[in-house]
Amino acid sequence: MRGMLQKLASSVSAKSLASSLRRKRFILFRALTSTNEPSTILDVGGSERFWEIQNFCNTIHKIIILNLTKFETHYPNIASVIGDARDLSMFDDQSIDIVFSNSVIEHLETHEHQTKMANEIRRVGRRYFIQTHSYYFLLEPHFLFPFFHWLPIAIRVLLVRYLSLGWYPKFKSKDEAYQAVTKIRLLRKSEVKALFPDSIIYSEKFCGFTKSYSAIRS
Repeated sequence: MRGMLQKLASSVSAKSLASSLRRKRFILFRALTSTNEPSTILDVGGSERFWEIQNFCNTIHKIIILNLTKFETHYPNIASVIGDARDLSMFDDQSIDIVFSNSVIEHLETHEHQTKMANEIRRVGRRYFIQTHSYYFLLEPHFLFPFFHWLPIAIRVLLVRYLSLGWYPKFKSKDEAYQAVTKIRLLRKSEVKALFPDSIIYSEKFCGFTKSYSAIRS
């Protein structure tokens, strides 16, 4: 079961269900770009593979991928830089045409850190497209376990200590397990709107349930 869910949720396979949903969502992002005029896109916490799957490599747009570590890139329009989503001080105010981030802000485990990321994105980006998983979706997207994020922390810690869930192996210690389950803070729609008050919120549905939110400023 775990293997099947991993295949469906894979972010590196172009054939996965997750990639299919991202391609549909990406149509909204394309509306922020022009086919004639180049844009500078800052991808906060992303990967080169994501842009490959979206067929956005070797375009007129310059893509800067910011992560805690640097990696080798393979396309002339893509660059990798080291940085922190909560501090984009390397970029001036409104210096980026479009800030993009996919499933990253929920990994900043406190509201304070998520607010810092949101404020920095709104500061440096003239436009932005920020996607995050919904707190109300039944399947927790990182541990791939139904209702996992609604369970008490003690139960979640117990589960990940004795079961390999989602993208995580079993954790050897209680402290490691606690850190793993508390570092992810899924957001409600009202919270996304509060973080990005000048945006339009797009709610992505799957099987009748809200799977994710995208905050879009055009």
